[in-house]
Amino acid sequence: MELIINDVRFSYRSFEALKGISFELRESEILGIIGPNGSGKTTLLKCINKILEPKQGEILLDGRKIRKMKRIEVAKNLGYVPQNAHAGFDSPTVFDVVLMGRRPYIEWRCCDKDTEKVWEILAMLHIESLAMRKFDELSGGQQQKVLIARALAQEAKVLLLDEPTSNLDIRHQLEVMNLIERLVTEKNLAGITAIHDLNLASRYCDKIVMMKEGKIFAAGRVDRVLTPENIEKVYGVRVAIDGCHGKPHIVVLEISS
Repeated sequence: MELIINDVRFSYRSFEALKGISFELRESEILGIIGPNGSGKTTLLKCINKILEPKQGEILLDGRKIRKMKRIEVAKNLGYVPQNAHAGFDSPTVFDVVLMGRRPYIEWRCCDKDTEKVWEILAMLHIESLAMRKFDELSGGQQQKVLIARALAQEAKVLLLDEPTSNLDIRHQLEVMNLIERLVTEKNLAGITAIHDLNLASRYCDKIVMMKEGKIFAAGRVDRVLTPENIEKVYGVRVAIDGCHGKPHIVVLEISS
């Protein structure tokens, strides 16, 4: 599997949100998209998933242009996990939320294969005990796992995750990121996650794209992107990098002048 983003540009009316974004991703890799608020992270994920249509450039999955794919084909290949998803007032059960991921494969009504797939995924993520619980009654960490399960039910090749650890405590942050890492490795998927926590990005991502004002400021291996110089120029803070545990750990010192 190969995903290629080539010179993608997108504008909200007169505001140019993405300015020539290019990178590549292959299976069994996790790419972290980092940058300050408003740098274009969520817009980029929505362009990849065909929620938004780029003004310029191409997004190719295994050589096929995503803009020419039908919506159902996109759903079979790209699983999108939005941030702060809400199921609504009449909340469905966890089982029903995950079953929604089977919609690209259901013609008239769900069949035994679809329900078996849902149970298989719930068991794989160790959340089968939540199957009959209402989605809105779950904790934030549980909800994130259910939304990831829904994306897996699509049998997608690429997982697109928009701040999957936002509003979670430390334990649930690690649980969600461990789950993403395990799925990408064991299922030979590719993962793209927009993420604010630089230390989580350092720990779990294979590659980093650092964005600023709609452009790529730096991209590549974690240790080459997460440097004190880059972080100060993009975030406006001075940091120290501690590498004694094998991965760069960022310690914030002060706001730079």
